[in-house]
Amino acid sequence: MSEPVRLQFEDFSQDEEISALQAASTRMGGIATFLGCARDFSQGRSVHEIGFEAYERMALPELVKLRDEAITRFGLIDARIVHRLGTVRAGDRIVFIATGAEHRAPALEACRWLIDELKERVPIWKKEITPEGDSWVTPHP
Repeated sequence: MSEPVRLQFEDFSQDEEISALQAASTRMGGIATFLGCARDFSQGRSVHEIGFEAYERMALPELVKLRDEAITRFGLIDARIVHRLGTVRAGDRIVFIATGAEHRAPALEACRWLIDELKERVPIWKKEITPEGDSWVTPHP
């Protein structure tokens, strides 16, 4: 099974991630997921591709820390976080978060918290490639 927290250039399978999460325990009654995809339009411009860069020596440990915090804070059974790096095209998957708990409420709350905290704390940068030129984007909530 793959690591529960990853930065990778390759695409990922949501089904495989959910199956890996479910393998952690049959006590899991609620699973929540978030899938972030590349849009073809942002800030009033067409977007053809998005480039993601990270300071991996900081980003990966911070993602692990976020996962650990979420498990403790929300009483999760398990959680998985995958974020792509490199260039993605409009419509491609970028980030996937899955949280599993005994009940739906903590799974849902943790999933929302994780994506919000990831955007705030993890050193991953996004550059939009548009017909007008490339531009680095500041995170949006």
